[in-house]
Amino acid sequence: MSGPDDGRRRAFLSLHTIEPTAFGHGFISGLASALIGIAALGVVLSLRFPGRLAAAELRPLYEWDALWVALAIALIASFVLGAVAAVLRANKTLASIGLGCTLAAAALSVSGMNPARGAGSSWLGLDFFALNLLLYAAVFVPLERMFPLRPDQPVFRAAWPVDLTYFFVNSLLIEVLTVLTLKPAAILFGWARIGAVTSAVSALPLVIQVPALLLVADFTQYWVHRAFHTWGILWRFHAIHHSTERMDWLAGSRLHLVDVVVTRGLTYGPIFLLGFSDSALLIYVFLVASQATFIHANVRWRFRALRRLVATPAFHHWHHSAEPEAVDVNFAVHTPIWDLAFGTYHLPDRWPRDYGLWGRGTVPARWVTQFAHPFRRRSRPSSANPTG
Repeated sequence: MSGPDDGRRRAFLSLHTIEPTAFGHGFISGLASALIGIAALGVVLSLRFPGRLAAAELRPLYEWDALWVALAIALIASFVLGAVAAVLRANKTLASIGLGCTLAAAALSVSGMNPARGAGSSWLGLDFFALNLLLYAAVFVPLERMFPLRPDQPVFRAAWPVDLTYFFVNSLLIEVLTVLTLKPAAILFGWARIGAVTSAVSALPLVIQVPALLLVADFTQYWVHRAFHTWGILWRFHAIHHSTERMDWLAGSRLHLVDVVVTRGLTYGPIFLLGFSDSALLIYVFLVASQATFIHANVRWRFRALRRLVATPAFHHWHHSAEPEAVDVNFAVHTPIWDLAFGTYHLPDRWPRDYGLWGRGTVPARWVTQFAHPFRRRSRPSSANPTG
């Protein structure tokens, strides 16, 4: 039964869709202002408190003079875009977010910032979240607006606050997740490393290393992903990811922290064992993040010529389908060759009708209750497919 809070929440979300969202109506400028303002505020806070909020990998960027110029341009752009949205739209939510974050960032930057270099170790990455949000939204939101699979699906669908929370938490905890991913791999596989093998692999050209790394990682992730569908205790965590009923770029972020740590940790094991270079690993991290986001996107591209070589949105949408024929299929992230080899490939010449759990249990609606849900569940429903 819906309560007053649910009614107010639906009313708030509906305000984002009842007004026109095409160019000239303030929606695009409001969205851009909000995204730029949030990113700018995240960067400024990281500059003010680098030892607490700045990701170690991004700190060298703070020594570039160009960053300060870009930050000033971003603040001006966000303010102008927010003002335009405030004038053109009856609903001022996006404009308020953009203008509020912009003014806060400007006030904090005027009062002074600490250099990030030399700062102590941070367990958080607020700047990583801010820049990731800006980059992914700037790429995928326009793509989903121009080439939508489901044109009637709004940018701010009903569950977007939940998925944005996952995006925030998983990005903010990037340093923690890195430690929890790399340390176990080093401990479990360090003894088995062979110097001659790691030296030979790391010396290979990147044009060979990167494809080889993708194949090795995807083979491992295929079986880890399949285990999350097969073993009841793992499915409790992975069901969170499959509970989304609307596919878009942000839906891929709905991953329980246990799911993230286990999958990344086990996937990194063979990478560490073989000794791929840091440059190859950096390229891999970028590719896996981009492709994992893209294959969840609300885009209608099918890539028919590549359907058996590269994991596409059509391929992965069937993995999330709520139709009986799609249970336990398409586990790979990068290439379907593993699904073809092990009998789990499924790609009809149509898109799925619905997404979700298809009777394989239920998941609460809020992020906090979703996080606790796997720890409270005793068993999977008897009606569920044991390998679903």
